[in-house]
Amino acid sequence: MASEPVARAVAEEVARWGAMRQTGVSLRHMMEFGERPTERTLLLAAQFLHKELPIRIARRALDLDSLPFGLSTKPAILKVRDWYVESFRDIRSFPEVRNQEAELAFTQMIKMIRVRHTNVVPAIALGVQQMKKDLGGPKAFPPGIHEIHQFLDRFYMSRIGIRMLIGQHVALHDPDPEPGVIGLINTKMSPMTVARIASEDARAICMREYGSSPDVDIYGDPGFTFPYVTPHLHLMIFELVKNSLRAVQERYMDSDKLAPPVRIIVADGAEDVTIKISDEGGGIPRSGLSRIFTYLYSTAENPPDLDGHNEGVTMAGYGYGIPISRLYARYFGGDLQIISMEGYGTDAYLHLSRLGDSEEPLP
Repeated sequence: MASEPVARAVAEEVARWGAMRQTGVSLRHMMEFGERPTERTLLLAAQFLHKELPIRIARRALDLDSLPFGLSTKPAILKVRDWYVESFRDIRSFPEVRNQEAELAFTQMIKMIRVRHTNVVPAIALGVQQMKKDLGGPKAFPPGIHEIHQFLDRFYMSRIGIRMLIGQHVALHDPDPEPGVIGLINTKMSPMTVARIASEDARAICMREYGSSPDVDIYGDPGFTFPYVTPHLHLMIFELVKNSLRAVQERYMDSDKLAPPVRIIVADGAEDVTIKISDEGGGIPRSGLSRIFTYLYSTAENPPDLDGHNEGVTMAGYGYGIPISRLYARYFGGDLQIISMEGYGTDAYLHLSRLGDSEEPLP
C-alpha cells in the first residue's frame, strides 16, 4: 500500500475501531488459559484476537496520523502507518473464526503480521531522526517536544502488548513445548542462563565492532528459576550489557590496562527478582542522566539506516535500547533504574516482578 492518504472507507473504519475500548488480559489468565491448550481453547482465543487486535492496531494507526512537529509526514512514519493499516485490513477482511481450519489460517495470518511489524522500532527511530534534522537538532528543539517522548512511550508499550498477544497465541501451537513453558511464558526460567546467553550475544556484537570485548562475570544461584517471558528478559539484558561493553571497550581501547569485566548479579528477593549490571566504563555525566530514558537523544554519531536494519544488531544506534528496556520491565510491573558514578562506571538495576500472581490486566 502506497504512503498516500488511505481510502475514505478504510479511514472511517480505522477511526470507528480505534474509538472502541480495548480489553485487558491478565498474565494469570494467559497462563491458565494456555496451560493445556485444546482445539476449543485455541478457537476461543482466536475469536477474541479477531475482535481485539483491530482495536489496538487501529489506535496505533490513528496515533501515527496525528503527531506534532510534522512527524506524521516523515516517510519512515508513513511507512509504519501503512503497515498498521495493512494489518488492520488483513484482520478485518478475515472471515469469522468458526472452526479449527479457520483458526489455523487466522494464526498463520497474525504470525505474518508480527513479522511485518518487526522493524517498527528502527523505522520510527528513523522518522524521529528526520524530524530532528528538520528542527535543527537537539539544541533547537521547540517547547512541547516532550510530547513526542510521551507518545513513543505509549506507542511502544502498546506494541509490546500486541506482540505479546500474538506471540502467545502462536506459541501455544507448538506441538512439543519445553517442560514448564506456556506459550511465551517460561514458568521455570533461569535468569542466570538467560543472562549468560544474552551476554554472549552482546559480546559477539562487541567483537564484531571492535575486534575484542571485555569479559562478563555472572553471579547468582544457577538453580534459581521463576516465571517470566524469556525473550523479554533476553532483550533487556542484551541491551544493557551491550551498552556496558561499549563503554568499557571505548574507555580501555588505547590503555595498557586490562579492561575490567562487566558484572551481572542476580538476586532473588521477597518481592522482586533484581538483576544488577555493573561496569567500569567511566559512567554518565549527571547532566546526561535525564536524557538516557528519552528517544530524542543518541550518543551515536551516525545512526544506522532503516534498510536492512534489525533491532539489536548494532553496538550503538538510535539510543532506544534503555528506554525500550524500561518499557519491557514495566509491562509486567517491574522497572529499570540507572545509577552512574561519573569517572568510574554505571550500575543498571533491572527489577522484575514475579509473574503468575497478578490479575491486573496488561497494557
